[in-house]
Amino acid sequence: MLGRMTPRDPQAPRLAGLAALIADETRAACLLALLDGRAWTAGELARHAGVAPSTLSEHLGKLVAGGLLTEERQGRHRYVRLADPRVAHLVEDLTSQISPEPAHRPRGLRESSAGSAMARGRTCYDHLAGRLGIAITDAMTERQLLLQDTGFALTDAGLEWFADAGIPLDRTGRRPLSRACLDWTERRPHLAGVAGAALCRHAFDEGWCVHIGTERAVKVTAAGERALSDLLGIRPPTSR
Repeated sequence: MLGRMTPRDPQAPRLAGLAALIADETRAACLLALLDGRAWTAGELARHAGVAPSTLSEHLGKLVAGGLLTEERQGRHRYVRLADPRVAHLVEDLTSQISPEPAHRPRGLRESSAGSAMARGRTCYDHLAGRLGIAITDAMTERQLLLQDTGFALTDAGLEWFADAGIPLDRTGRRPLSRACLDWTERRPHLAGVAGAALCRHAFDEGWCVHIGTERAVKVTAAGERALSDLLGIRPPTSR
């Protein structure tokens, strides 16, 4: 006589559905593109993914229905963005499990330069990543502004540092104040969460960083070099 079967975990269908959503190259390309934190039009994503607009529209419908994207319409344009930071963290964490070595040789100087720029510094949804993000995280840890012993946590000195630097921290929501995000090129954690997002936003607002090209790559400006040197005693890797 067969024993009683164990009830299926109710989360199993949801996990399978999420995996199916991501397990498509076109949809994966859209999710990776949207890690830049911006809202993209359907047409822009279609060109980026190399598919027809009608095909892309079908994929976007599935991602929106699955809760990974949100959409809004302005006139004839349909804009989409990642639903929330949790989706960005999921995509970035999955990407970090992939070998950082390119699957093919760069097809030219432009592609090679773009890859190098992304590794030096980039945005990971709404915080800084790459060697720039790691350098900032390491400097904060060395100055005991950030603890990494049992997960990321800002110290009292770290909270004072943000206040002294004029970087407000919104602590009213459910998002963690600080969070470790595994960097997919460096294979080490960089600072995310409320603190990471606030620092990144401040860096762009103050002109410390600017986006370069059409990807997520960022460049530290001369003003940013001075500010990061004064505040954290580091020389950004993007300036070398």
